Amino acid sequence: MNDISLVDLIQSGGVLRDIEGSAPKDVLDCMIQHIHLPCSLTTDVLLQAVLERENLMATSIGGGIAIPHPRNPLLSEKNEQFVAIAFLKQPVEWQALDGVPVQQVMLLVSSSARAHLHSLSRLHFLCQEEAFRSLLANQASREEIIRAVGVIEKGWGEKAAL
Repeated sequence: MNDISLVDLIQSGGVLRDIEGSAPKDVLDCMIQHIHLPCSLTTDVLLQAVLERENLMATSIGGGIAIPHPRNPLLSEKNEQFVAIAFLKQPVEWQALDGVPVQQVMLLVSSSARAHLHSLSRLHFLCQEEAFRSLLANQASREEIIRAVGVIEKGWGEKAAL
């Protein structure tokens, strides 16, 4: 499987801090305005697609984390895909099943349905890792996050090889 790694996706999307907003729509709008998007994607198109998905079902996964994403791929090139991680200035009610307001958002944008499902699944598993959740809770640096994700992904590869 020659899929792009979460490390590569995060390096492409970056880590954003002090993202403002009092509702998911506001947070997503602010976040998208701060992301360096590929030329093939506008902020308006991305925001509309993410909000359409959010209207179907909230993308909060519990533990103060949300993983918003468009329902359908918006990018044509694999190397344009990204995950942007945002630390919010204040917690936001995001209809989480556990009732915990969201403080960290990971926006996933993919180039194909296959890549989207693969990356979304890996992000969800990543968020189950205590070490990663601790980094998010402590608003770790971009470098610390990327290093930790690399170690976790390497461990997944080793488990898969067994």
